[in-house]
Amino acid sequence: QVQLVESGGGLVQAGGSLRLSCVASGRTFSGYAMGWSRQAPGKEREFVAAINWSGGSTYYTDSVKGRFTISRDNAKNTVYLQMNSLKPEDTAVYYCAARIGYSLKLSDYNYWGQGTQVTVSS
Repeated sequence: QVQLVESGGGLVQAGGSLRLSCVASGRTFSGYAMGWSRQAPGKEREFVAAINWSGGSTYYTDSVKGRFTISRDNAKNTVYLQMNSLKPEDTAVYYCAARIGYSLKLSDYNYWGQGTQVTVSS
């Protein structure tokens, strides 16, 4: 079992930046691929970014490429999502996720955090 706790969300103006953090506990963090997804009101959950166990492979959905960066620190059991040039359409609840083995499919992730709200004002 893996427990995930996100932090770092908040209210920011368009063009601003936020860094989300997700701390994992319960199992060997380095054995897990990690991902970030988001869900805006009235919309389906969207897979935003993923990173493999070593950090050597990353994935980004098209809408965030060049603006968001996913990274991890296995010594701190933490994965990050650096979000720059934020837009109002990035407003959503952001969720951290984990699974054994790297995957780009949202449905493959079986451990989830409680989410952190990101609001981008225009």
